[in-house]
Amino acid sequence: MTGQSDDFSHLDRVGRTVAGVGAKPRYVVVAVLGGAVLLAWLLLAGMAIRGARAGFSGSVPGGGLLRDLPTIPLPTVLERFVALCVGPAPFQAYSISQFSALTTMWFLMAVATMLPSAAPMIRTYCEIADTARIKGEPVVHPLILVAGYLAVWLVASLAFAGLTLGLQAIAPDGQAFGPARGVAAAVLLGAAGLYQFSGLKEACLKKCRRPFSILFARWSDKPQRIFRLGTEQGIWCLGCCWALMLVMFAVGIMNLFWMVLLGLFALLEKQVNGRLPSRIAGAILLVWATALLLVSLC
Repeated sequence: MTGQSDDFSHLDRVGRTVAGVGAKPRYVVVAVLGGAVLLAWLLLAGMAIRGARAGFSGSVPGGGLLRDLPTIPLPTVLERFVALCVGPAPFQAYSISQFSALTTMWFLMAVATMLPSAAPMIRTYCEIADTARIKGEPVVHPLILVAGYLAVWLVASLAFAGLTLGLQAIAPDGQAFGPARGVAAAVLLGAAGLYQFSGLKEACLKKCRRPFSILFARWSDKPQRIFRLGTEQGIWCLGCCWALMLVMFAVGIMNLFWMVLLGLFALLEKQVNGRLPSRIAGAILLVWATALLLVSLC
């Protein structure tokens, strides 16, 4: 994608609008990413409604409301996908299909909750790209950067899907607060809480909060290098948020209330300087883990 300051005055109003959109890729990026996030939330909401009606959501905030909402008919393929995600099967029945469905589910959660928190990084790249385009320099489309970012979360989704199957093996009947699963959830919450105080967490946050210097220093007109830059930014983001994703195992993977909460917290944490938000969240998670462990063992 090469750029220069083009004159579209010879076109009509519609033509100028279309040409302007094509000349400024940020509009395309906003439309594509906004649509992806919206679609992810809609699919997750549909899955949450079905999970609540099937009795897999437990007593979570808004669970009663979800059960009362009408179920929107879905194509057969999506119905099977939802069934594989919200209806845990016995461990012996696990298959590639269920693992793939769970991976897709976790990836949808990453798109819905983590992609919005990457908005500052994407916006910064678009601003640098616009400047380069005006100077007549070749520019790699921002969606290549986003593809690299999401590739990291796709790999992480594979790990989260495997962990989901492992926890389902501990409690195949879906009892979220059985003794074994309660201890496992407490361990995950404790790990997430401790990580909030770690130096690695702070180092990753600094990279996410100040993307300009990294993007400017690593600027390139080669798509493969921009894709790699996106993966590096994705790794920093994963380093910030992987532990927070573990909270979903304790509150219920299809818990929309906590999805929204974690998404907002990830966005806040990357916008606010200082370690106070991280430490408050870490303290809450540690207290929660301790209480859950005591309840599970008593």
